[in-house]
Amino acid sequence: MSSSLSFHEPLFPSSDSNFGQTPLASTNGKIPRPQVRGKFFFIGRDKFFVRGVTYGTFRPRADGTDYPEAEIIEKDFTAISANGFNAIRTYTPPPRSILDAARAHGLYVLLGLPWEQHVTFLDDKKRAKEIQTRLRREVHQCAGHPAILAYAIGNEIPAPIVRWLGHRRVESYLQQLYYEAKTEDPKGLVTYVNYPTTEFLNLPFLDFITFNVYLESKDRLQSYIARLQNLAGDRPLVMSEVGLDSLRHGEAKQANVLDWQLRTAFAPGCAGAFVFSWTDEWHRGDADVEDWAFGVTTRDRRAKPALIAVRQAFGEIPFPKNLRWPKISVIVCTYNGRRTLWECLDGLVRLDYANYEVIVVNDGSTDGTEKIAAQYGFRLITTENRGLAAARNTGLQAATGEIVAYIDDDASPDPHWLRYLAITFMNTNHVGVGGPNISPPEDTPTAQCVSHSPGNPVHILLSDTEAEHIPGCNMAFRKSALDAIGGFDTRFRIAGDDVDACWQVQERGGTLGFNPGAMVWHHRRNSVRTYWKQQHNYGKAEALLAEKWPEKYNVAGHLTWVGRVYGNGHQYRSWSRGRIYHGVWGTAHFQSIHESPASALENWLAMPECYLLVVVLIPICALGAIWSPLLHAFPFLLFAFAAPVLQAILSTARVHFSKTGYSFSTRLKLRALTTFLHLLQPLARLTGRLRGGLTLWRGRLFGFSLPRPRNISIWSEQWRDPAERLRYLEAALQKAAVHVRRGGDYDQWDLEARDGLFGSARLLMAIEEHGHGKQFTRFRVWPRCSWIEFIPTSLLGSLCVAAAVDGAWAVAGLLGTTGLLFFSRALHGCGRAVATTVAALQTMEPAEVTQFQCAISIPAVLAAEPNGRVEEEDKLTPTLHVALTPETLADISCFSTEATMANK
Repeated sequence: MSSSLSFHEPLFPSSDSNFGQTPLASTNGKIPRPQVRGKFFFIGRDKFFVRGVTYGTFRPRADGTDYPEAEIIEKDFTAISANGFNAIRTYTPPPRSILDAARAHGLYVLLGLPWEQHVTFLDDKKRAKEIQTRLRREVHQCAGHPAILAYAIGNEIPAPIVRWLGHRRVESYLQQLYYEAKTEDPKGLVTYVNYPTTEFLNLPFLDFITFNVYLESKDRLQSYIARLQNLAGDRPLVMSEVGLDSLRHGEAKQANVLDWQLRTAFAPGCAGAFVFSWTDEWHRGDADVEDWAFGVTTRDRRAKPALIAVRQAFGEIPFPKNLRWPKISVIVCTYNGRRTLWECLDGLVRLDYANYEVIVVNDGSTDGTEKIAAQYGFRLITTENRGLAAARNTGLQAATGEIVAYIDDDASPDPHWLRYLAITFMNTNHVGVGGPNISPPEDTPTAQCVSHSPGNPVHILLSDTEAEHIPGCNMAFRKSALDAIGGFDTRFRIAGDDVDACWQVQERGGTLGFNPGAMVWHHRRNSVRTYWKQQHNYGKAEALLAEKWPEKYNVAGHLTWVGRVYGNGHQYRSWSRGRIYHGVWGTAHFQSIHESPASALENWLAMPECYLLVVVLIPICALGAIWSPLLHAFPFLLFAFAAPVLQAILSTARVHFSKTGYSFSTRLKLRALTTFLHLLQPLARLTGRLRGGLTLWRGRLFGFSLPRPRNISIWSEQWRDPAERLRYLEAALQKAAVHVRRGGDYDQWDLEARDGLFGSARLLMAIEEHGHGKQFTRFRVWPRCSWIEFIPTSLLGSLCVAAAVDGAWAVAGLLGTTGLLFFSRALHGCGRAVATTVAALQTMEPAEVTQFQCAISIPAVLAAEPNGRVEEEDKLTPTLHVALTPETLADISCFSTEATMANK
């Protein structure tokens, strides 16, 4: 291209520009190497945002070097540095002289290690081995150089190649390349440059995630980056290529698109981005590329408008300048938190946010916590010990900010924590916003094992940007939203208050947001004893939540989240990773993994109550010493023991410990401890649930009615939609703390009301239309025992009979008694479900709609509700046909049970 100079800005900004200085300051002539900490890069204690541009590839020189002459490189690096870039990305390993030049200009290098990834490289074992050897040699030549940002061990393995070889083989091979690079440069960062067509590759060992993404729609890019952030998890996300072809779209549009691409990338917490590319001079294969022009400069290095746009965008990231930031009140609630509180308050002092206050609520500590808090000059409020929710309310009442942000006393914020929270509030209507909480890398080995175990505070997302739950260690709300729900429920003294608050604001129509950049460091429990205590308390909190929010829990007493649970430690589905969407013939541009539904066995293993099966089977096997046929239960006992152990081992096998300095024996010990914690957590949670009364055999309902089928009818003078009637009844049952299930497309029933796990009542509705809007509505209610109850009852009954036949009367008595207990519990549950359903039917019609017709005995009428809105068709007693209003019910007793009455 040969655009006129008048259409291009100068390659170097004016001397008064902020970008004329080296982006990074040297320390004693040395540039320290970046390291990964959570979602970002750090150099020492300072956060480092990567503002990069790709460099190359170029036509090889006569000596085979893939880079220009030294004087051109000097001019390029000077201009790159002067225009606000602090990193370059190369696609081939540069000689150390180029690394030295980059260092001299304050530039870091993301160094690409190319190999034959465009062919089926794993089908040839010799080729695969040569790639590993060559990669080690190239890393060895550059190892330890202070200009190295990271090594890229590959770039966009084509999707057809991955599909041919199988994604698991490719993942395993990339892991081998990762460790080859780490062997030569243990302190160097290693990544693999992916792209949307192979998004499904699971690479948890990488130090950070990089993606090449070219999207020309701001909304689509914003959505996809949010998705990539969730795939990255606790690691940094870097956009390794963004850009637009100025040859096809024009230089003005290229500048505009690059501007919003960069701002969109950094807003949700990206750690860096590379613009593709520095110059239009590009060489691939054996020819120069002339059919596109992605460079921010021309081939002769004249600046395009895109360079100016990029310089301005990089100068304002990660946040726009001159914004009016809302005032935020940061509330720290502490109880005997002396060990970690100082670290939390240190982090709050270093926050990069001008308009905030800190309120420390000392909830009756006895370990000197108050003295530590007083040293920082923050507002300190000391109260008697009243529990976590009460302490949160104390801070809320004292807060003067329009946003209140909560952080635990064992957590420490990222310097930009409040900015990411605030920018989300400013750009959305969310009433609450949260972010990730990450275990500090310097935590003890035990704490690292706990961080990879189930039960830690995690966020649950309905989409990539909207949350269903944000944990209390990192959550913020609009103060008005918390005031509207009356603050936190003080019954939650230790845990559960955050879940309750999230549900309350959502019940009032509010939504919760999530910003992955709003990161806090959160210490995990550093001993098995404290981990047990934490999980036990969580179990007790579950019982309180189930009591307050019965509709959120299933019949087994477990919370059914709508969204997806993110974070480390939860049990992985061991049987399937899901299905990869490739598209027809593998042509889809965005290829993702769609998880398969959990099997019944996996759901059972995820429940703490799976340990109760062991408790039941042990005495049965013990009775085998008296009656030998019971010894056949021993294989089931072995399975009940082995299945959770296998699940824990398989879950731990997917854990990647971040520290590469661990020896093999240390890693083995860490995995053994993590496996043990996977087994311990459900047991600890179960003890808390049982102590709180949250059991499989609990009943939520009151009252009892003989569990038999019955028909109930309602006459209405006003027409109502049948679906409306059922929705009204469904709401009435839910208000009565019943777990309600709707009938499906192929079911011959409409609603099911369940009392615990064993008993339920089903309802079927039919409506007769009588003209002029009059309706005669019939309801059939019948009890139904769960198959979960039927199996043990039948089995115990059969064993009881068999033992009696064999003369083992003691065994028969024990088995029979246990079976009767199961049967009576189911019978009782059915009776309560029927009684609750009938009672809900009595609220169906408003008071002014009173006429009804039924076939019923006089005694039954007299026992009915005073308004007489619903009556039962009782086929076992003398009947009469009536059409009544409430005013006439009082006169019913003067008639004989044999009479026929009509009162209008």
